[in-house]
Amino acid sequence: MTESGAAAAPKAKARRGRPPSTSLNRQLILDTALALVEREGPDALTLRRLGTDLGANHTAVLRHFAGKDEILLGLAERLIQEAMEGFVPSDDWRQTLESLARRVRAACLAHPHVAVLVGTRVSSRAAEFRGADVVVGALRRAGFADRDAARYYRSLVDTAMALASYEAAVAALDSASRESDRMAWRREYLAVSPTRYPDLAAVAPYLAEADEDDQFETTLGLILDAVELRARAARR
Repeated sequence: MTESGAAAAPKAKARRGRPPSTSLNRQLILDTALALVEREGPDALTLRRLGTDLGANHTAVLRHFAGKDEILLGLAERLIQEAMEGFVPSDDWRQTLESLARRVRAACLAHPHVAVLVGTRVSSRAAEFRGADVVVGALRRAGFADRDAARYYRSLVDTAMALASYEAAVAALDSASRESDRMAWRREYLAVSPTRYPDLAAVAPYLAEADEDDQFETTLGLILDAVELRARAARR
């Protein structure tokens, strides 16, 4: 074998294996991380596993992200980007907040494992800033002073994310666990002792019905009703 042929063999092997790390970019890394988490769950996301799925040494990922935490913030931003895509605020402040909350919920349910992993994080990136600007703007149009608009923004966003992340966590459960929890309202709660738990026993037949309701919409309505009452008081 010639010297040039001997030198060519390792290069051919490299092409059949891992692509050069220079082909990596932030978009591809986040795409791969999202797919990995959705396929195998949050615990599967490690730098080494991410490198394997990318077909690159895991250290190459660190040329684009400072570490796993920055990747998680990138995934958090992805959820918000999906929620904000094509969103146009309404002239009605309440309708704006309702619509945006529903979009956040839809994004979390579309990627339940990712939502569970990053639902509590603050990405501090463009999509999050845009979403914050929309919510704060709606609250200011409702009549709130800047300080109150800031306070209610935090409360609304945290509550919407908590609700959406909770639903995502339920969606991420295996089917047997979901069914077991659902049936608890129809069995164990119906069987509680009216002597020991008189008030709970009185409403137990209706708990299963409530389980079929859209709890996200119920809770969202309660919160926005309260915000609307305070907005009216602020405009007086």
